[in-house]
Amino acid sequence: MNHQHHPSDAEIVELYFARDEEAIRKTADKYGGYCKSISMSLLHSEPDADECVNDTWLKTWNSIPPKRPSVLRTFLARIVRALSIDRYRRYHSEKYNRDLEVALDELTVCSPIEEGTTALGEELREFVDGLEETDRKLFVGRYWYGYPVHRLAEAYGMTPNAVSLRLYRVRLDLRAHLEERGYRI
Repeated sequence: MNHQHHPSDAEIVELYFARDEEAIRKTADKYGGYCKSISMSLLHSEPDADECVNDTWLKTWNSIPPKRPSVLRTFLARIVRALSIDRYRRYHSEKYNRDLEVALDELTVCSPIEEGTTALGEELREFVDGLEETDRKLFVGRYWYGYPVHRLAEAYGMTPNAVSLRLYRVRLDLRAHLEERGYRI
């Protein structure tokens, strides 16, 4: 039986720092399926998802160094998600499903002006970790994976209105959480 040994994230990151192109192959072997599932959940198009995943490897190569991610999986997820959202915005006109745009607009209301800070990421993680389990799953499903409200409603045995209301309350709580910590909204 052939068990493939995946190198540790630290070993893969060291290959990037050594500018060894084997880093890309090992990243793709270990995280290709994970990155593609993120992109597919946002784009619903295999060719587009494949392109975003390939672009993820290039962006990762160009980012490490100088960056040294402590959790490679999260680092890659952020990259493929951002690339997929950019592609969605570029290639989908008004006639297409607007669920992802709506989800991003919903979240913008409670996002502080200064974006991309590590502190903000920590605040968001703390907030999400503190949510009741169903609210946490709804929040992550909607705002990380871009699932439409009706799909979340089906998955959790709720009505779309109930999901929308819970997400609205969570966004209000997130906004209050961030404002209490000094973020300008």
